[in-house]
Amino acid sequence: MTRTTLLEVKNIGKSFPGVRALDDVCFSVREGSVHVLCGENGAGKSTLMKIINGLYQPDSGETFIRGQKVTIDSPIKAGELGISMIFQELNYTPEMTIEESLFVGRWPKKRFGQIDWKTIRTRTLELLQQENLAYDPETKLKDLSISNLQMLEILKAISRDADIIIMDEPTSSITNKEIEILFEKINDLRSRGKAIVYISHKMDEIFRIADDISILRDGRVVETRPKEQFDIDSVIALMVGRALDHGYPKEEVPRGDIVLEVENFSGPTGFDNISFNARKGEIVGFAGLVGAGRSEVMRALFGLDEHWHGSVKVHGVPVKIRSVQDSIKNGVVMLSEDRRRYGIVQVRDVKENVTLASMGEFFHGGRLHGAKERNRVEEICAKINVKMASIDVQVSTLSGGNQQKVVLSKWMLRNPDILILDEPTRGIDVGAKVEIYKLMTALVKEGKSIIVVSSELPELIGMCDRMYVMAGGRITGELARPDFSQETIMRYAMNMLKRAS
Repeated sequence: MTRTTLLEVKNIGKSFPGVRALDDVCFSVREGSVHVLCGENGAGKSTLMKIINGLYQPDSGETFIRGQKVTIDSPIKAGELGISMIFQELNYTPEMTIEESLFVGRWPKKRFGQIDWKTIRTRTLELLQQENLAYDPETKLKDLSISNLQMLEILKAISRDADIIIMDEPTSSITNKEIEILFEKINDLRSRGKAIVYISHKMDEIFRIADDISILRDGRVVETRPKEQFDIDSVIALMVGRALDHGYPKEEVPRGDIVLEVENFSGPTGFDNISFNARKGEIVGFAGLVGAGRSEVMRALFGLDEHWHGSVKVHGVPVKIRSVQDSIKNGVVMLSEDRRRYGIVQVRDVKENVTLASMGEFFHGGRLHGAKERNRVEEICAKINVKMASIDVQVSTLSGGNQQKVVLSKWMLRNPDILILDEPTRGIDVGAKVEIYKLMTALVKEGKSIIVVSSELPELIGMCDRMYVMAGGRITGELARPDFSQETIMRYAMNMLKRAS
């Protein structure tokens, strides 16, 4: 059966200062199909989608909806043309309620132009019930987890009854159960003739959900074919321009003394009686299902949230952590799972973001030594391989993976002893993941200690020396590397085994 092409872009070009983001890109998606767009971070995927959604204007090229040439000069215009987009990087107003966020920009009105809050409440409850989401419509977005916020973004896009739905890494922060719900919804949308553009780095998802696959590399579409004509190896090779080893760059590193010791750590955000340690030269993993309390423990340990009681020792010395400044002063830094909210300042350039936590190093006699600052930033960014035109570009113009590297650069400038990495490869392509893994290995070889929170079990199994598993706000298991297995970890994560002694 021949399907109508709902969306087509031809010869799209887009440049930013010093960077050719898109070069003569042609791309289309048919009604009733899912077209997966793959590519490394920085390949141009998000730039192309933002052009289709009206956030960016192309330097050249044309866009067609159902064969008719259109100009999409704003997201509002995109919405009018039946285009809706779910962003990987969640943009939300923390003080806004769920019901306000679902209808922002399209408020139902009463006769004399007043906002019809009764209708908003009724429609919100209907939508939440329809998607089996047990949220209070008056809950503020700041009180939701990343997973909850991602599900709301998906709900918002679906609720607009768009014909063309763009999903940029929609499963990066949601549970397996929520992923199944999303895939059921995608199949329903496909059966109703909707066109879906789906961006993902997860190969199992790609081959489960795709009808067609296009691969973008260095701003160009290098291949478009039906899913059946690809396999995982060919997709990865086309993405990175070379064959990529699927293994993890794990190296055996001699482990030294205990550098971090946490005892009976409890707090109001849902964790209780947490005790663990980390040694010099060791990568310690924290596994568990979403909601197990892993991130909450790390946030409190870093001083982002309060804790009720418990003790923390660094290099055997008791320390009090009441703020982020206390943590940094004691050589403990953290890369948060929500890098946009806690990692970067979007309106500032790369240089300012990297030196944000180390400004004292560059001030002497009340004067900023700019040359020293630039040299150090360029040195650290080169070491971590941040891809950018220069350190003067606004950090928001970088891909998600390169923004992550900017946050890492900021902390490496502090030369910490202990790094907490919360979902460090979330939304990052396979090539960039390998770079992060190699950096982790290099850091522990330098004698650093790394604590990794990850929802990807293969990542934890591949990179960690030791692992703690959490469920219901408590540690339920501790495993040495020879004892790692997905089955054992999942049993501890579901609290089906007694904690190993």
